[in-house]
Amino acid sequence: MSWIILFFAGLFEVGWAVGLKYTDGFSRPLPTALTIAAMAISLGLLGLAMKELPLGTAYAIWTGVGAVGTVIAGIILFGESMALFRLASVTLIIAGLIGLKVSA
Repeated sequence: MSWIILFFAGLFEVGWAVGLKYTDGFSRPLPTALTIAAMAISLGLLGLAMKELPLGTAYAIWTGVGAVGTVIAGIILFGESMALFRLASVTLIIAGLIGLKVSA
């Protein structure tokens, strides 16, 4: 169950990272409130997952899921680059996440 909670914590990390783009420097109240809520949920879920998972593994997977998800969201929502080196780098992050999960 902790792995599922950790995965959702990572998804909420993507939510707040994308939300930052929409806050316009925290000048737009609704996107700002939603971003702060996503941050709180993400950290809360991370804390719950860390009750059973090792600190280093949980944190690395949380940031990795967030990083990969944010790159994908940037490509889909903002037309960011899909350069080969960038995608290869994301693939390496995914491989690292799988390695951490397998070794935990």
